[in-house]
Amino acid sequence: MSILLSARFHTTVAKLQQLPRTGLTEIAFAGRSNSGKSTAINVLCQRRRLAFSSRTPGRTQALNYFAIGPADEPSAYLVDTPGYGYAVAPLSVRSEWDALAGRYLGKRAELRGLVLAIDCRRLLTDLDRRLIGWVGPTMPLVILLTKSDKLGLTQRREAQRNVETELAQLRPESNNMVITFSATGRMGIEQARTAIEALLGSEQSPDETTAPESRSD
Repeated sequence: MSILLSARFHTTVAKLQQLPRTGLTEIAFAGRSNSGKSTAINVLCQRRRLAFSSRTPGRTQALNYFAIGPADEPSAYLVDTPGYGYAVAPLSVRSEWDALAGRYLGKRAELRGLVLAIDCRRLLTDLDRRLIGWVGPTMPLVILLTKSDKLGLTQRREAQRNVETELAQLRPESNNMVITFSATGRMGIEQARTAIEALLGSEQSPDETTAPESRSD
């Protein structure tokens, strides 16, 4: 049983001063608005409404913490960062994103890895490259090429090669992994779980006590 299946909502952080002081490992999830990030989190954790996105890109400016591990004593956190829909977001929202999520990614000592959702049909955009630039050059990076069921096998492989090649140039010192992923097509889910568990440094099963139901919006 994957430890990700124990995920449950922990807290929402709107300011850096509110970040939990637990010292536990954190894995961040990021992605453009409409990249499929929230859907990816939900399917990886088997929680229908654990993560959700605003219908207005750039509107939700907060970090959502999900605890994983035993119900009475979390062992780590997954952190859902706001979608970066700069194409339609006003300058003030962009500044808020930089002030919270950007600084979190760049300075959080507990952060041990970044999972970045990218629409397989877009590949890396300038906004994705900007986000990747927030984290250190050696920070482990897992890229989920979401919605891969929209492409044929040859196109999927080409997209994966293109992103892998660019990452090798952008971040030669980092451990980068690119996974073709589809929530609806059930593609790459177990591979992604294994990669995230490796970042957590935990392959063991969590306490099998039923985790609390996720919140609803």
